[in-house]
Amino acid sequence: MKKGLFYLFAMILFASVLVACGPDDAKESKGEKETAESSEMPEKPKSLKLWVNAEEKQEEALKEMTASYTEETGIEIEMVPVDMLEQVEKLDVEGPAGNGPDVIFQPHDRIGDLVLRGLVEPVDLGDAEKEYTDTALQAVQYDGDYWGYPAVAETYAMYYNKARVKEKPETMEQIMEIAEKDTDSSKDEFGFLMEAANLYFVYPFFSGNGAYVFANEDGKYDITDIGLNNEGAVKGGELVSEWFDKGYIPQDLTPDIMNGLFQEGKVSTIVNGPWMVRDYSEALGDDLATAPLPALENGEIPKSFVGVKSYMLSYYSENKEWAQDLMAYLTNFDSSMKYYDIAGELPARKDAMEDPIIADDPIYSAFAEQTQYGEPMPSVPAMQQVWEPFNDGLNFISKGEPVKEVLDEAVKTIQEQIDASGAK
Repeated sequence: MKKGLFYLFAMILFASVLVACGPDDAKESKGEKETAESSEMPEKPKSLKLWVNAEEKQEEALKEMTASYTEETGIEIEMVPVDMLEQVEKLDVEGPAGNGPDVIFQPHDRIGDLVLRGLVEPVDLGDAEKEYTDTALQAVQYDGDYWGYPAVAETYAMYYNKARVKEKPETMEQIMEIAEKDTDSSKDEFGFLMEAANLYFVYPFFSGNGAYVFANEDGKYDITDIGLNNEGAVKGGELVSEWFDKGYIPQDLTPDIMNGLFQEGKVSTIVNGPWMVRDYSEALGDDLATAPLPALENGEIPKSFVGVKSYMLSYYSENKEWAQDLMAYLTNFDSSMKYYDIAGELPARKDAMEDPIIADDPIYSAFAEQTQYGEPMPSVPAMQQVWEPFNDGLNFISKGEPVKEVLDEAVKTIQEQIDASGAK
């Protein structure tokens, strides 16, 4: 009996201890967890410096986006407008002097150069990685690391004038029929125009037939393997040659002349980028329409070059964790949609591209769809040695020179220039 009372007393005492100590212990554990979580980020800086592209609409969008970030975090954002193409050279000077930014805004094809100069550091996209499009992620990769938070994905598509084209063209065969029917150079009227002596625009008609710039395996380019004179490239070159031979596209066509003719209502279809939407809309109004690039004879949708603009982390930033926090905020869904609404540039996010505001837009939806078929421009420095020789080759093709010979010579020159430049 005494033994039973002893056990009963002991159990009551033990339960009392648990009741007294349990909540406090749990509270202490929770407090330790909160401390651990807060210690993952360093102390907040008073401000971060962001170099933005010096363009009115882009600046307007970013002012609103950064104001929201400041409201949420208390960190002031010093926005400095610097032309995007001048930021690299400026960072090379301002960074070491301690006057540089925490974050810059750059097209992805300059990543290789920035990395080799030691001006930027890789970023950790974390859980946000799955939110960006596959093409955008490919674009900001270099040597196995991510070097930017993708903000904008950009490619070109087909514009057409509904006053001249009654049904949306979907195949290259249809485009050629329109070109044959509507072209009358004596009246400066054309069925189909594009900058066909410019690799940037004409590349999809090569790549869709099996050509490539550099072989690419798992995000790594082999600059010794150039595919711009293979069998597919010859097919692409012959297609371009046909456009000029038949007079569909006049030789030495300039962008200004081409855009002017389209805005005057003298061109049925044209290949160009979303940066022309406002100008074309003002000129053609409700007659303006867009479509993805037309399918080739082999059934392939042409693989256009996709350019991705991203926020990149300066090597010289003293607030790298918070700079990345800012970049993640500027590329989240709400910020991306605000940027699209004000600046008119397509986001590099899956959810934004699928949002009805973009997916159902009568003009921008075609560009969004085309990015799914495109591929990023190579980001290796060797790419800078490709443009001029190949564009010279396209110019020779436009004047009737033999396609295979021209392409072989262009690739030979590209290889020689890469070797001379020391690019890797």
